[in-house]
Amino acid sequence: MGKKGERGARDKAAALEEEARNAARKAEHGEEEYQCVGILEQDFTELCTRAGFQEIPKVVLRPHGHPVAVPEETDPQAEQSILAQIQCKYAYFRPTIQVEQEHEDPKSAREVFLRGWKVEEKMLSVLAKCLPALGHLQAIHLWKVGLTDLTFASLLTILPSCASLKMLALEGNPLPERSFYKLISEDSPLAHLFLRNNEMDDEAAGLIGRALASLKSSHQGLASLSLSCNHITDVGAAHLANGLRLNRSLLSLSLASNRIGDEGALKLAEVLGPFALTHAEVVERRRLLLEKEAQERVRLPQRQADVKSERPSSHVSNTAIDKLQPAKAAKSLNKKKELAAKKEEKEKEKEKGLLTGGGAMVQAAAAAQAKKEEAKQAKKAAPATEQKPVRGKGTKSGPKDKRAQILEVEQVSEPTEAVNPLLEQAEHRDGKVFLPGNHVLLYLNLMRNQITEEGLKAFLAVVEQQSSRGAHGGGKGPTGLLHLSLGKNHYPADSKTFARIQELMATRDPLPKAGARVAAEEDLAASGT
Repeated sequence: MGKKGERGARDKAAALEEEARNAARKAEHGEEEYQCVGILEQDFTELCTRAGFQEIPKVVLRPHGHPVAVPEETDPQAEQSILAQIQCKYAYFRPTIQVEQEHEDPKSAREVFLRGWKVEEKMLSVLAKCLPALGHLQAIHLWKVGLTDLTFASLLTILPSCASLKMLALEGNPLPERSFYKLISEDSPLAHLFLRNNEMDDEAAGLIGRALASLKSSHQGLASLSLSCNHITDVGAAHLANGLRLNRSLLSLSLASNRIGDEGALKLAEVLGPFALTHAEVVERRRLLLEKEAQERVRLPQRQADVKSERPSSHVSNTAIDKLQPAKAAKSLNKKKELAAKKEEKEKEKEKGLLTGGGAMVQAAAAAQAKKEEAKQAKKAAPATEQKPVRGKGTKSGPKDKRAQILEVEQVSEPTEAVNPLLEQAEHRDGKVFLPGNHVLLYLNLMRNQITEEGLKAFLAVVEQQSSRGAHGGGKGPTGLLHLSLGKNHYPADSKTFARIQELMATRDPLPKAGARVAAEEDLAASGT
């Protein structure tokens, strides 16, 4: 190990000296730094020439389908035919950079493929300059390019500078330091990560599990992860299951062609259904609940103050008057009616007494009664005339419209935030706190492992629970697994449990043919084709 370290240090020092000589040569001849134009073939060739490469890999369009076969022998001279076959094979294995474009524009490079040739630090320094200039670049594929921990560290610095990059495939590149977990970080732009056939063990799976989610943090960017064709056992599967406990972004996980048995299957199935929180998770949940409650207490007065400050004072007064005026008017009108009825009864009694006293008294009483009737009619009309000028002021919107305006202001002022899984609605039973489980993961591939009937029963329970939840939930919220691949494991060919899982998943999988196609692609990747 000491000799290897010394050799690596000498190689790095030699590379630095060469870069210094190139910089001195450019300064001596007055050469300016090359500005990439976004055409990979042009930029890559120019940068390699300036870096002093003797042989420069060609940039070619990626061929679709199988390699072009050598045409049948038409030349009468057999030697020329054999020479043509050798040249064709040599051209196929010659180092190239294959490109897929969105259309014929050379600036529309969408995917870049480097296959079967060693990429060293010097080459990565060239790629670090030309790849970020590709405005449409979405995917980088590196298949058996001899990555080391040193060159992998250089690759990590390139990825954030590629603005539109979403997918990275590293296959056939084992790393002694198991540094793949560094691709799952907060500053990583990747949404899809393929790490197939990299000789990853349980320790590497544990590092990735902690990167997916821990008690204090949860990665929210990665949507799909493939760890197929590695050396992950039950221990590594348990580590990944721990990462899925509090991760709510990963939609697809492939663990095909590993060494996972029933213990690992039970751990994975456990987090897909209701699971009990650990003591540390319960403590963290209580802390988050108290913190949320304190924030709500602070937000409520502030929200009310913001609404009042944004709403004009005339609206406030009109709202209060509109709410109180009808009730007050109705009460006053009823009181006036009661008083008027009592007065009428008294006046009728007086009239009866006055009728016996003479005609003059009758006329006086009639005149007084007429005056009172006029006053009563005026009082009845008074509430309507009083309400009109009040409602004519300010806006014409009613109380419901104003409440709607207030709700709109509150919704705009309160942005949506990602909810911590520990704050999900929990169930308390047997002195434990249970979360509903991870219902965000939609695709799980466990083909070609070592799962027996016992592991199948655990997944059957999960599928039945998620199916019943989806049937009674009305289609609201995350749905749970839509595709589950358990084929070619260690269970009987006539397993009723496997048949029942297939039956239930057939009703849940929206694209069964697409799921089968993805599984077939995993098998092809396992064979290295």
